[in-house]
Amino acid sequence: MDEPMIISDPNIMVGKPVIKGTRITVEHILQEFNNGLSIDGILEEYPYLTREGVQAALRFAMDSVRMTPAYPIHRASA
Repeated sequence: MDEPMIISDPNIMVGKPVIKGTRITVEHILQEFNNGLSIDGILEEYPYLTREGVQAALRFAMDSVRMTPAYPIHRASA
């Protein structure tokens, strides 16, 4: 069985999921995408990351959302 690329350890980044061997959180990878960076852009900014690590972070985020129940959002009318 393959070793997980995303780990969560209370002693690393307060237990937030990180790419194994780094202090780069899944949340940070998502923020970088939100800021307009591509996978290649992230790899340029963080040369110690691997494409597989970034892809694992995206899969982890996707799986997390997939497993979370969805509830309707009720917005107050203005």
